[in-house]
Amino acid sequence: MPSGDYLVWIDLEMTGLKPATDAIIEIATVVTDRDLNLIADGPVLAIHQPEEVLARMDDWNRRQHGSSGLLARVRASRTRVGEAQQRTLGFLAPLVTAGSSPMCGNSICQDRRFLARCMPELEGFFHYRNLDVSTLKELARRWAPAVAESFVKQGTHLAHADIHESIRELRHYRARLFAPAWSGSAGA
Repeated sequence: MPSGDYLVWIDLEMTGLKPATDAIIEIATVVTDRDLNLIADGPVLAIHQPEEVLARMDDWNRRQHGSSGLLARVRASRTRVGEAQQRTLGFLAPLVTAGSSPMCGNSICQDRRFLARCMPELEGFFHYRNLDVSTLKELARRWAPAVAESFVKQGTHLAHADIHESIRELRHYRARLFAPAWSGSAGA
């Protein structure tokens, strides 16, 4: 039976940052409980894009996604955007009550913009709120710089690894910024 307490983490890799003109090339999802314990890893899908779409990438994206191997996976993939959306929803539906989880991740509003345009059914599966780890990062950078500096990101720019890094980062901030108030589910 789906849970209304689970958190859904999502990450996209894109050809650029403009939802109107760029495309999704990878999607991954992870489900955790409210204490950030892993419930399930979802599908990690490279999404095929035509060469003309890939050719529009800027140098940074071409280098990053080329060196990580993602571009080769995208070119070899037969998965289209619609199929990736349905497979992701098929993973989430038995685990999480639709509309219950905020969209969780780093700079997650950017992912939400791409989902709204390219995968609207998946975007609609989430609550309208976001759980954006980047907000805590920005607050820590301003108000607790030692806490912000003590977390070092790997920055692989591969969706699955980036989600797990976001979860580790949120655990880091929880332990250092909220420790007196947080004691697990019993104290929530």
